[in-house]
Amino acid sequence: MYKHILVAVSFEEDHDPTASILVSKVLADSGARVTVLHVAEHTPSYAISYMPAEYMSDLRTAIQSELDDLAGQFANGRGVLVEGHPGRTILEWSEANAVNCIVLDSHRPGLEDYFLGGTASRIVRHAQCSVHVVR
Repeated sequence: MYKHILVAVSFEEDHDPTASILVSKVLADSGARVTVLHVAEHTPSYAISYMPAEYMSDLRTAIQSELDDLAGQFANGRGVLVEGHPGRTILEWSEANAVNCIVLDSHRPGLEDYFLGGTASRIVRHAQCSVHVVR
């Protein structure tokens, strides 16, 4: 069905990307490229000064390893770690890389999501491709 799928994953507490991975397997054409992407938000410079020097590099290595494991479930899968604002970065990355379907989980909305909009709702409203939201 789709030739390049972007699976946006979050590593927040109580988040399991299993459903998004399964949906992506169903939606992917034979030989489709599947990119498992995580957007790490910018860490403020004042916070970095309180962290051990190797903390950020160790964290990035661990996240990349998890992304690679998830992407390894696809014949043409790859894990990508980028930094930025999640909603905006996912949209920009998908447009720049000719993605034709974005798969992501929808978290239970908090009060602030009703006023500001969550990542999933931003992507649904602004994506230039199909979007599959897993609930």
